[in-house]
Formats: sequence, structure tokens, C-alpha cells
Amino acid sequence: MRLECLSAPSGVPAPGEVARAVTDVDGRVRPLGSRDLPVGRYRLTVDTATYFADTGQVGFYPEVSVTFAIDDPAQHYHVPLLLSPYAFSTYRGS
Repeated sequence: MRLECLSAPSGVPAPGEVARAVTDVDGRVRPLGSRDLPVGRYRLTVDTATYFADTGQVGFYPEVSVTFAIDDPAQHYHVPLLLSPYAFSTYRGS
């Protein structure tokens, strides 16, 4: 999983990679620390090809990217990705 900043006020953080993580055995990424991300647009990219290969499956989507906006840095943001070999969905969780 890779988290990138696409745009933020005054360039903080500068556009580019913010974090990188690997899912645990439950398929989750634990919180990326206690820092708040500033208001801005972000992209979360998940390497699904590796997941499918590791689980002996063939998938249609080699990666999934989700672009989202943070409008209140004090809020909690949880972005679940529900994945099957030929479909995916995502939503803002609580």
C-alpha cells in the first residue's frame, strides 16, 4: 500500500509519497502513526497483483488506486477496500 499526497495547501506535505505499508494477516494496515494529514487530496494505491499471486488466485486488477480528499484533519479516516478477483469496492469507514 502506498499513500501519496496529490495536493495540499502551501505544499505541506509536498506532493509525493507520504507512507508505505504492508497489510497484516487480517488484510489490514494499522494506523500510520499519530500525525494528522493536512487538508488536501490523497491517493491510496494497493498492489493487488502480489496479493492474488500470494493466495494462488488470478485477478483482473493488478493494482487499485483510490483518490480521496481530507477536509478536516482532526477527523478519523478509514478507507476499506473490499476485493475479489474481478471486482472491488471502497467507502469511507468510521
